Amino acid sequence: MVTGHQIRMNRILRNGKMLCIPMDHGISSGPIKGIEDPYALIYNCQHFGLTSVIINKGIFKNLPKPTKIGLIVHFSGSTSLSMSPNRKMLTGSVEEALRLGADGVSLHINIGGKEEPEMIEQLGRIADDCHKWSMPLLAMMYPRGENVKNPHDPEIVGHVARIGAECGADIVKTLYTGDVDSFKKIVKSTPVPIVIAGGPKAKTDKDVLQMTEESMQAGAKGVTYGRNIFEYKNPGKMTQALSAIIFKKESAKEAAKYLEQK
Repeated sequence: MVTGHQIRMNRILRNGKMLCIPMDHGISSGPIKGIEDPYALIYNCQHFGLTSVIINKGIFKNLPKPTKIGLIVHFSGSTSLSMSPNRKMLTGSVEEALRLGADGVSLHINIGGKEEPEMIEQLGRIADDCHKWSMPLLAMMYPRGENVKNPHDPEIVGHVARIGAECGADIVKTLYTGDVDSFKKIVKSTPVPIVIAGGPKAKTDKDVLQMTEESMQAGAKGVTYGRNIFEYKNPGKMTQALSAIIFKKESAKEAAKYLEQK
């Protein structure tokens, strides 16, 4: 018998893989370039291989029409104007996600700073609620805080990813370490699917595609790229190129042709 959890996971993934655009930046940074109109971005990119998006509940509630992709509601918030921007607070509940019609819940957890304890507590509590209601949970696990000197250190990334799995997340989003071998070990030691974050806007298109190819070679199940998609000059084409790497196993070099098409 198919469970509610499986049905929802199937909506946010395709063949067990994810190509997701997180657009939770509106709370932390405001209407930055590329997400001034989040709905136009969603309805455009859903035709180019996108599997899901991550949006805050206010954006979710005002969707003009249903989408063809999975919708994950983000329930963590802090702002760049705060004295504690790394302190993510809960902005919703799993019951609210159900009322909205969400296919999944997303939390942002920073590990390595003074705010870490309460965020781990949030993760454990929301994971329990998600399990109760058969709601998939994606945990954005970031090495970020006073005790983190190098956020891409494989040992630190591996620890942070494992925390997400240990606390009950169904999918862990974290940073790519920069090389296939070290990330492959992290994937193997994390008992739930891993997807990678895009981080700041990459310097070149090649960097975005290459990072995607390498992470998939290492065993990642996909990507959740924000700025590297929505700040690109043509988000649909970037989505198409990433989809070719993730779902068709094309190389970064092969996928670059989608960016060159008129």
